Amino acid sequence: MRDLGVGFSYLVKGQRWVGRHGRWLGFGLLPGLITLLLYAGALVGLGYGADDFVGWSTPFADGWSSPWQGLFRGFLTGLVFAFGLFLAVITFTAVTLLVGQPFYESLSEQVDRTEGGEVPESGLPLWRELWISARDSLRVLLRVALYGVLLFALGFIPVVGQTVVPVIGFCVSGFFLAHELTAVALQRRGVALKDRLALLRARRLLVLGFGVPLTLSFLVPLVAVFLMPGAVAGATLLVRDLTAPRGEPGPAPGPEPVAGGGPLSFDKPGR
Repeated sequence: MRDLGVGFSYLVKGQRWVGRHGRWLGFGLLPGLITLLLYAGALVGLGYGADDFVGWSTPFADGWSSPWQGLFRGFLTGLVFAFGLFLAVITFTAVTLLVGQPFYESLSEQVDRTEGGEVPESGLPLWRELWISARDSLRVLLRVALYGVLLFALGFIPVVGQTVVPVIGFCVSGFFLAHELTAVALQRRGVALKDRLALLRARRLLVLGFGVPLTLSFLVPLVAVFLMPGAVAGATLLVRDLTAPRGEPGPAPGPEPVAGGGPLSFDKPGR
């Protein structure tokens, strides 16, 4: 259980890091704002169309008497919107990271520099990194969609569907949200998707301690946008823990480099 608190501490440390490096907070906000506008429009459309979709998909309830028809379709409408919100929370990070790949990768590198030790670099061109990120995110989202469909079906079970299932849903969301955020630093370290998932499963409580509170906070409008830069920084700190040899202390923080450390320095040596 100690890992839960340690995971949450990385989330706090990441926010503190961008608080001490305000320029990275400013540049990290732009991708989140763009993605937020896109998702807000999609959720508004879902809010207006969910009841029509439920009515179209349940013709057998057309002849039901009041109030059963309204209660039944109202319940399904709520589930549809909750499912859409669940997918929005999961995919928001993947889309934001894809939109802001150069910004967040440079931010992650800067965290490694300020913390000292090796600063891994992929050595790949930007287009290749974007392709790998998009491909891996799609594979993860397919897994999330399967979990989402299963949890959606389990939501119809009385009592359990309204108590246990939402808790499981937040845990699933938190795990995969943490995966998307740590992928920035792990991809630079050359860790493949399969190995990334295995690494996170090995420290599941640590990952949940980081991802679940972030998932809950992302449900509050605008909060996700402002937390994203710090979340990437915290995920990089988390990766340094996960990839450090067990039993060996991490590298001591070093001084920040003067040259090449600006938020617009997206070119890496060796590219």
